[in-house]
Amino acid sequence: MKQWELFELTLPLQGSDADCEKVEAAFTENGATTTVRGFCDGDGICKVRYLPTAPGVCSWKVSGPVQATGEETVAPAAENTHGPVRVQGMGFAHADGTPYVPFGTTVYALAHQPDELVEQTLTTLAQSPFNKVRLCIFPKSYQYNSNEPLYYPFEKTTDGKWDVHRPCLAFWHRFESILRRLDSMGIQADLILFHPYDRWGFSMLSHAEDLCYLSTVLHRLAAFPNVWWSLANEYDLLPAKTMQDWYGLEDFIAENDPFHNLYSVHYCFKPWDYSRPAVTHVSAQTKTVSRVAEWRGHYKKPIVIDECCYEGNFPEPWGNLSGREMVYRFWCVAATGGFCTHGETFLDDENEIVWWAKGGTLKGESPARIALLREIIEALPGVLEPIPNPMASMIDPAGRDTIRAQIAFLPAARRHTIEVILDTDPLEVRTLVENEMLYEGHCGEDVYLTFFRRQCRARTTLNLPESGSYRVEIIDTWAMTRTVAAEYASGKTTIALPGKEGIAVLAVRIGNKE
Repeated sequence: MKQWELFELTLPLQGSDADCEKVEAAFTENGATTTVRGFCDGDGICKVRYLPTAPGVCSWKVSGPVQATGEETVAPAAENTHGPVRVQGMGFAHADGTPYVPFGTTVYALAHQPDELVEQTLTTLAQSPFNKVRLCIFPKSYQYNSNEPLYYPFEKTTDGKWDVHRPCLAFWHRFESILRRLDSMGIQADLILFHPYDRWGFSMLSHAEDLCYLSTVLHRLAAFPNVWWSLANEYDLLPAKTMQDWYGLEDFIAENDPFHNLYSVHYCFKPWDYSRPAVTHVSAQTKTVSRVAEWRGHYKKPIVIDECCYEGNFPEPWGNLSGREMVYRFWCVAATGGFCTHGETFLDDENEIVWWAKGGTLKGESPARIALLREIIEALPGVLEPIPNPMASMIDPAGRDTIRAQIAFLPAARRHTIEVILDTDPLEVRTLVENEMLYEGHCGEDVYLTFFRRQCRARTTLNLPESGSYRVEIIDTWAMTRTVAAEYASGKTTIALPGKEGIAVLAVRIGNKE
């Protein structure tokens, strides 16, 4: 046994495969006990998986149709093994406290491709800036994604229906090998449990069948140190499930995941209620990346924009961002304290291999620029806190009432200007905010970051603390250059800019003002 590495007990089973579901194993470390259930892995074999949390001694006791006891020595974690990712404040960190900043990508049907394509995709990921990948467990049927998978999660009954009580072991063994490969590369696997893009009937299973499927997922995969749960991709597009069904599935995961993996739900049009206690972070689909600060304030949880459209040349409106626009959206999200996910959709009429669906190789211009952003963000002392936009609160009617009470003592001219904005259609105000806002964040008084997006400024003025001394850099997010503009700046400081779009300014405290 090693700390933060999956441990597996293999137990001979006398009886039917269904008896495995009655097997329980209690693992005790440092006086704390975690109970996990077994699963059948074929040939009369029952397995139980556990994730050790600390060096020392771990005792275990198996009960049910199989009974056994034992004790293991847990060796310290291997170098560069930091444990599962958990929420820490408005960001994330590994179990040992090592910060983790998600820079994700999307390869929905990775697990359903031929071996050589899976291998090519994993090789590409190892050379990319991405440390999280979104992928489906069920196969996906959609445009540019019409091939049949090698295996399916379940076997079929004699009348051709899916038998959720008989997992297809070839599928699960192959899926688990992909998870292990991703883990060896330091990549988190954000597993999508349900989705609407289906021609096989997986989206039409009964609620009882859904729960049986989730039991298989939890018993087999929950102990993997790099697994996150995404209840669904675009949950609101599945007509066969009611909100009561969805909440029941969420509750089942929360109650039956012994390792409390990260959990969220992705939507298309109707956002999930991310204030629900089981949800660890927001998983948003939006083009309006200016809302990160607003959502942080509302949900008090990390904000991950898991779909902001894709870099590519699809005819569909969601699949033809320029590389530059993808990079800008990443910067907008990061500068305001959120986390963004990449996707790539370049047409391949000959082979129908598109990264967002199947993987392969990356063709876009954004990954290299995202790598620079990752380097900058990971060097910060913490998660950026968004600097409030003075006009953003004018979008919310409740915020408008508060502002009216606060401006009573302003000079008449200033008060009149604000009142004009307050009387403007909120949609117009939102458009104004989104088009003119700066994307700004700070780490206390240690770091200040501003991204100007498409503004072509010749200069800007920073209002830095008088007590500090700051190195100020101009970052060209597209050309990938970093130029020092000031070495010992403090207080109100004017910085000359190159008058082009895609510029960010980073001010890092290097000491106190002498």
